[in-house]
Amino acid sequence: MDRTAQLTARVTEREIAYDPPPTTSLHVRAARVLQTNWTGASTVPSRSLYPHQWSWDSAFIAIGLRHLSPLRAQTELETLLAAQWADGRVPHIVFHPSVPLDAYFPSPDFWRSSAAGRAAGAPRTVQTSGIVQPPVHALAAWLVHRADPGLSRARGFLARVYPRLAAWHRYLLHRRDLGGGGLVSVVHPWEQGMDNSPCWDAPLARVSPAPARSFRRADLAHGSPEDRPTDLDYGRYVRLAADYRDGEYADGGGEFAVEDPAFNALLIASEHALAEIARELGAPGTARHARAERLTAALVERLWDASYGMFLCRDVRGGGPVRERGVTGLVPLLLPGLPREVAAALVRTLRGTHFGLGTTTQLVPSYDLLGDAFDPHRYWRGPAWFNTSWLIERGLRAHGEGQLADGVRTAFLRTADSSGFAEYVDPHTGAACGAPAFGWTAALTLDLLHGEPGTNGRMDKGDSHDTLLSHSGGRTDEGGDQ
Repeated sequence: MDRTAQLTARVTEREIAYDPPPTTSLHVRAARVLQTNWTGASTVPSRSLYPHQWSWDSAFIAIGLRHLSPLRAQTELETLLAAQWADGRVPHIVFHPSVPLDAYFPSPDFWRSSAAGRAAGAPRTVQTSGIVQPPVHALAAWLVHRADPGLSRARGFLARVYPRLAAWHRYLLHRRDLGGGGLVSVVHPWEQGMDNSPCWDAPLARVSPAPARSFRRADLAHGSPEDRPTDLDYGRYVRLAADYRDGEYADGGGEFAVEDPAFNALLIASEHALAEIARELGAPGTARHARAERLTAALVERLWDASYGMFLCRDVRGGGPVRERGVTGLVPLLLPGLPREVAAALVRTLRGTHFGLGTTTQLVPSYDLLGDAFDPHRYWRGPAWFNTSWLIERGLRAHGEGQLADGVRTAFLRTADSSGFAEYVDPHTGAACGAPAFGWTAALTLDLLHGEPGTNGRMDKGDSHDTLLSHSGGRTDEGGDQ
């Protein structure tokens, strides 16, 4: 029995958690969600709505699992990376073969990965989707290693995942620079993770939707249709995915290509993490840190808009910025290398009327409170999500905004508890929306519980990247944080 199972089965014993845990019922309930969602090799985001393994979900889940069982956290990432394609892409879904085909759409028979993805090197022994999700994985791997460096080294964890993570970044940097400016483009809204954000409305308008009779949505059976993407949007998602599949998952020819701030910021964060992993393995990390700094400069040059006080998406096919204020434009606050004036403007925007952090909202809404498309309950068109609030909490600490970060942390833990670890919540009231007992909500609750207010993400040892890469909840030994 590993530490997660111990925690949920024997909650009165001191040694039941891997790290000395906060002795709170919230800690136990969060651990129980992860135990319930565990399949034996990975964690599903939700037993009802999302019954397979999702890429960026698993990265966030591993970050929380490291406090309960570093071994299980390592296994989470290893299972995902075992489904990597030969061209380097990490698919956004790894399908569990025991789950019925009609439990989720698009299902394996839609993606046809082993056949349509043969030229791109899709695996033969497991079925996956053909698109990707934000590259949080190297950051997660580094944090997981730091939770127990001894175990990690004994298992050769970093030595095994490093080549896969490096190939994943090569794929993005070489195959997805569709705008020619050094940044990665997403070719489907699902790749960015914020599926139906208003930031995609204009680029999606060019896409002819698939006929409604050509697919059956499984998501509407598990949630309120008023909270989910519309049938028109879903038809466009299906059309884009089908065209990508029918083109054998070759990049560069689709109607949709967008440079997204959050996706690129997470790639930069993971480049910094890969540099640390390389140093742990005895190689210099200088080149990767330098690449991360170049990407940060490109991000500011191409996507920063001073008049909006935030980053904007760039529609590669349309040739210009998408003038919508989404939470994606605030996530780059995570990066320590931002110019000081850019970081300060992002904080002002967070606190201003468009996002209201600390005044009208306690968690960061996914879209502009004053925007015409704002809806407090419809998926990424207004509700607050826990993973983006976690990222921004770290960013606030990285840039010296400890008091505001403490407020986000407090609101996060309170709302995760009161909502039953909901998938997302109303940004004003905290009312639960989406799937209950959601994996990354529980995992990131554990991560914040293990970091004391005012210390999470602090600077240590004079390392300018520690605000990005460290967390007070992770244990280190004499070599794990070098």
